[in-house]
Amino acid sequence: MSVKTKRPKGGDGRKAVILRDLKMNRDAYLLIIPVVLFYLLFAYKPMYGMLIAFKNYSPARGILGSEWAASFGMEHFISFFGSYYFLRILRNTVIISLTSILFGFPAPILLALLLNEIKSERFKRLTQTISYMPHFISLVVVCSMINMFTSNTGFLTALMPLFGQERVSLLSQQQYFVPIYVLSGIWQEIGWGAIIYLAALTGIDQELYEAARIDGAGRWKQTLYVTLPGISSTIIIMLLLRLGSVMNVGFEKIILLYNPSIYETADVISSFVYRKGLNEFQWSYSAAVGLFNSVVNFVLIILFNRLSRKASEVSLW
Repeated sequence: MSVKTKRPKGGDGRKAVILRDLKMNRDAYLLIIPVVLFYLLFAYKPMYGMLIAFKNYSPARGILGSEWAASFGMEHFISFFGSYYFLRILRNTVIISLTSILFGFPAPILLALLLNEIKSERFKRLTQTISYMPHFISLVVVCSMINMFTSNTGFLTALMPLFGQERVSLLSQQQYFVPIYVLSGIWQEIGWGAIIYLAALTGIDQELYEAARIDGAGRWKQTLYVTLPGISSTIIIMLLLRLGSVMNVGFEKIILLYNPSIYETADVISSFVYRKGLNEFQWSYSAAVGLFNSVVNFVLIILFNRLSRKASEVSLW
């Protein structure tokens, strides 16, 4: 005759389960507390400041004390959408971001594949170390180097006469800004970005390569039919993260490189927000532009995640 133990029902049961889980995984919960606090303080608490996008914000009155903007709080959005700068900065943001993805996203993957083919571990480690060292150089130093190399007396401009071009500062010419921005970004981040793909490559079953060699596959076909499918989920996740931030072009590098003569091709949403908010003190207007940018990114990440889940069954959530 079996004896059945009574289990707590309802709220008491759930409470007991939660308490037991907290006791069993106490160390894990203690480790996650700093992460939760970080996001609460620096990600969720600042959302309260979004209210100024719908108000005529005055520091003396504060956020709640400031008057609501006209047109049911949409005055600054309407002003931005109807301004001369809207299409220009939207175009520049999309062009710079998509160009960076088109050329910058495959670069770490190619480097990881090449490093994976190197047999000498010593040379492999040396190459990898050299490739990701630029990531640790301060962005200010990197931009100073770029300004120096592309100035009238820089070594890059010294090469221009060889191609029949006049020797001028490259960053004073609108057509050169995007290539300089993208190529310098690849140089700085290619090695660091390759680390995650090298980690993914170590997880591929080596027996698959053995089977491919038995079937007569060379190195190229092994890469196509074993290596790339083996890291495809990592590639898709990283691509989703990049596509979800298409509208986020870092203003730090833009501001350090651009000048009024190339605003037509270099000015992006983030640099526009910086100028309007900190230089011209139009806090509500800049907050409205920043909120528009965040909403577009939010919509894009959901859209691309859904498309990825349908096409490849790989998604962020």
